[in-house]
Amino acid sequence: MTELPFEILVDDALAEISSAPELIELVNNRVLSLINDFEDANWRYPKFQSYLWDNIALTALSEKERSALVDQSHSSLVAAARNLRLTDNDKIGQGSEIAEVFLYGLMRHRLGALPVVPKIFYKQNVQDNAKGADSVHIVLNGDDFSLWFGEAKFYNSIADARLDAVVTSVINSLSTDKLKKENSIITNVADLDGLPIAEDLRARIKAALDNKLSIDSLKSRIHVPILLLHECSATSGATDLTEAYKAEIITAHKERAEAYFRKQIAKAGSIHKYNEIRFHLILFPVPSKKKIVDAFVQAVAFYKGQK
Repeated sequence: MTELPFEILVDDALAEISSAPELIELVNNRVLSLINDFEDANWRYPKFQSYLWDNIALTALSEKERSALVDQSHSSLVAAARNLRLTDNDKIGQGSEIAEVFLYGLMRHRLGALPVVPKIFYKQNVQDNAKGADSVHIVLNGDDFSLWFGEAKFYNSIADARLDAVVTSVINSLSTDKLKKENSIITNVADLDGLPIAEDLRARIKAALDNKLSIDSLKSRIHVPILLLHECSATSGATDLTEAYKAEIITAHKERAEAYFRKQIAKAGSIHKYNEIRFHLILFPVPSKKKIVDAFVQAVAFYKGQK
């Protein structure tokens, strides 16, 4: 694991940041709030873009391709860019791949997570394998493991209407059919076999993911990180990383976290053993979604043109 290059403002259980009785009871829910910094009175766009490209090979290349490109950073960027289609005509969803890459980076830096199904790679190559979670990771804890099925969005607002869409997507991804599909993808693709996992633990992971078993036995191992990259007026109006700015973001993110989890509770009745699943809401504000998306698309075009 390496140090995360962004400042953490909040990293707490929901119960610790909320006074609402119905939310204090949600002991398996956490909130993570992060921010970028400023330089010469400007939000550090280059730093953000660099973070994306530092992590892009994790999401756009298979494990076999990543291994073949060890210590060839330029080659990996070119190869990863060729797997990025970026033809999303939905303006609301545009930039979703940026959010997926960012979440992969966070999972890697925060938890040392191992990517087992690089979704952008499969989106461009095998459409059926792209359905379901936006990211799939395994986190090792000694001789045990947990499964992380991520949701990643990039919005120009996180008003209530957008939160409704996220909740619906998360709940749908936790249906028994969707979870069994994810498990079959993990065990069927070659990526799991190439990861640095002890053979006995790898065998136990595969056995636990066997679709012949009840999905109920896995619920306590499942974590759902929900990343919301979002445009933010406070961030676009700021020129320095002041305590006042940080306080404004903290207040806004706590309020949005409460709103999000209230909405999720209201729709959680369809998920058996919902309370055994751990949810992690991750919020990251940016000054301009369009500027980030445009710069990323230009970089993709550049690397696609490289030989």
